Amino acid sequence: MTEGYSVRQLVSISSHGVWKINQIKKYWLERTPAKRAFDLRVIKYLQFDGTYFKHESCLMILMDNATNKIIAHKYHHRESYESAHQIFKEMKDDDLNPEAITIDGNTSVIRALKAVWPDIIIQRCIAHILRQGLSWLRRYPKIQASKDLRRVLLTVPEVKDIKRRDIFIKDFEKWEKQYGRLVQALPSTHKVYGDLQRTRSLVLHALPNMFHYLDNKCIAATTNKLEGYFSRLKEIYRKHRGLSKNHRQNYFAWYINFKNGN
Repeated sequence: MTEGYSVRQLVSISSHGVWKINQIKKYWLERTPAKRAFDLRVIKYLQFDGTYFKHESCLMILMDNATNKIIAHKYHHRESYESAHQIFKEMKDDDLNPEAITIDGNTSVIRALKAVWPDIIIQRCIAHILRQGLSWLRRYPKIQASKDLRRVLLTVPEVKDIKRRDIFIKDFEKWEKQYGRLVQALPSTHKVYGDLQRTRSLVLHALPNMFHYLDNKCIAATTNKLEGYFSRLKEIYRKHRGLSKNHRQNYFAWYINFKNGN
């Protein structure tokens, strides 16, 4: 489940033949592990993200930032308000009452969070903001507004204290004062202009929730731990291609269960 051994490898390290190994696989993949018990009342700081598998379905995961344990997950056709709300509502009903959560900028997830926990602090993943913004601005922009905004965005990883935060905000506000109206008036149908407008909008909307981690060190600045988790999971999962949808869903449940036990 977690090492990615092939049937041939399992045959060579066990006393079973191919038929027996396949029967064992089928037996366990038709079942799900018992739900692990967590004291949800003490869990206050979370990370949440989803990842797609060949655009078929999405695995959404809720992680306790303090222990790196996965406390909830859902395999769904997409990361939507309904699927996210279901996870959060079920966890709230089980006495989870977090103070803060780190997420990417999915607006459906943000709405679901606010519907379940109206007072929760939402930290926007600064790695997502940086990566998406730089992608839209391109590596070698030709427009001066794009060049200047890219220069401002590249300072995000340096924000480790209040002083650097204030410098970043001042620099962005200076950029907005100089270019904001001009950028907003550009034709959005133009690919380069449209991407510049998207980058501006991204920072404007994210700014109020970009730097909560400076006020509380328990809040994760990024969802990098979850992205690393997804990366390792996909590497192993690729060795189990061909699973039916039901077996695939159960496989993820077993993987998470075993990893939580490590």
